[in-house]
Amino acid sequence: MKSGLLRPTGFFANIKNDLPASMVVFFVAVPLCLGIALASGAPLFSGIIAGVVGGIVVGAISNSSLGVSGPAAGLTVIVLSAIQQLGAFEIFLVAVVLAGIFQIILGFLQAGIIGHYFPSSVIKGMLTAIGIIIILKQIPHAFGYDADYEGDLSFVQADGENTFSELFNMLGYITPGAVVITLISIAILFIWEAHLSKKYTIFKIIQGPLVAIVVGVAYQLISKVYFPSWSLDQKHLVSVPVSSSLTEFLSNFSFPAFGAILNPEVWIVAITLAVVASVETLLSVEATDKLDPYKRTTNTNRELVAQGSGNLISGLIGGLPVTQVIIRSSANIQSGGKTKLSTILHGILLLVCVVSIPAILNLIPLAVLAAILFSVGYKLAKPATFRQMYNLGWSQFLPFMATIAGVVFTDLLKGIGIGMVVAVIIILRNSYRNSHFLHKESDNNGHRIKMTLAEEVIFLNKGSIARELSQIQPGTDVTIDMSKSVIVDHDVLELIKEFKEGAKAKDINVEVIRRNGKEPQKVEQKVKLELHNN
Repeated sequence: MKSGLLRPTGFFANIKNDLPASMVVFFVAVPLCLGIALASGAPLFSGIIAGVVGGIVVGAISNSSLGVSGPAAGLTVIVLSAIQQLGAFEIFLVAVVLAGIFQIILGFLQAGIIGHYFPSSVIKGMLTAIGIIIILKQIPHAFGYDADYEGDLSFVQADGENTFSELFNMLGYITPGAVVITLISIAILFIWEAHLSKKYTIFKIIQGPLVAIVVGVAYQLISKVYFPSWSLDQKHLVSVPVSSSLTEFLSNFSFPAFGAILNPEVWIVAITLAVVASVETLLSVEATDKLDPYKRTTNTNRELVAQGSGNLISGLIGGLPVTQVIIRSSANIQSGGKTKLSTILHGILLLVCVVSIPAILNLIPLAVLAAILFSVGYKLAKPATFRQMYNLGWSQFLPFMATIAGVVFTDLLKGIGIGMVVAVIIILRNSYRNSHFLHKESDNNGHRIKMTLAEEVIFLNKGSIARELSQIQPGTDVTIDMSKSVIVDHDVLELIKEFKEGAKAKDINVEVIRRNGKEPQKVEQKVKLELHNN
């Protein structure tokens, strides 16, 4: 826990951090919302609606401190085929509304517990893979080749190309103005983070990405007048729909055709959306909580209710389905966001600016946003992460690498599935099974609790242990006894470490008793021992 940096009380207590972060997330979100709507075969404004609802509605209901919700690239194929299958966008909106209701029900049924069963190695692999994808996908935009839509995370693209073929195609369409803007933006971001923000407080409040965007807009305005050959065409800029009147603006909203509610195909699409959106959200929640420097934990059941509420409202007013999304959440964290106020403010900014200043937004070069996302991608996929996972042993490194390969060369959900399969195979190979993993004792008034872990504890026990730890009340003295534990999975050790780091802020005293004063054996050590004995 980083003490002294986070004021835990008061909704606006951290606004000096949350407001600048929300502005960065807003600028990143605009092209992503539009790009995902375009790829989904939906009206462009439906992506903006989903971004606004994801920020304001989901942000208000969720207790995720740093997660940002909006339209997700992982749903584009489902949305595109569903609109074509159902025959009209208004009929598709009925499915979005029903999906939201299903998610709310899942939340009340406490289905969010599923999120605790994704191994840490798989989640970290997902984060690293997304970092790699962001960098690879943004390289063409940085050079002024904007054929693929912003926000695409799949290896195989809608236009028939793939992540790597797009890089070769880019070489024939390099735009000098975009390259100049990219280089200037990267220089600004580097100088800001490496030097200015470390020396002067003012440069911590004014974010480098905001300065890069202002400089990019200024470049476009100046070059258009004085150096036309170096200015950018509209296809290389953000493209927000511009309304000339209130009536034209209101015409952007669509409403569900509830006359189709008895159509079985609508219900099938709704169930598909609810399941996929919920899984993507839970994955993002786990990833965002891992990135949170204050080690706060999101209530996953409440998150499903929040996402369901968002989809319910988004569908009612003509928006795409929403999930919590890792790119915007990562940008929020790396821009210094402290609380969910930054998420809500980004939604408000999205609404206000699209209504009032769309022409100004349409001056922002995509190359600037590419430079900002390069920074986000690098921080997610640092080389140090690979070394760290390798040092944890093969039981962590193999699922980590399998997830990276799966996500980069397929898509998010398939990649996670590949990583999970590898993790489960390792678990079955090790054959460490013990249903009696936790014994809990407490005194009469509940102010002292002792939790004794069994001889063998695997990552499948993580959810139950997390639930027990989440129920501990402030003012409690907790003893976690691992003295009898020979094998404790890395995920459980990490969970206990994070609980201990965040306990002080909740007025919880934690004592951890280890076996002979040492950490329990890692799972890979047991494997090596068995192989040696055989």
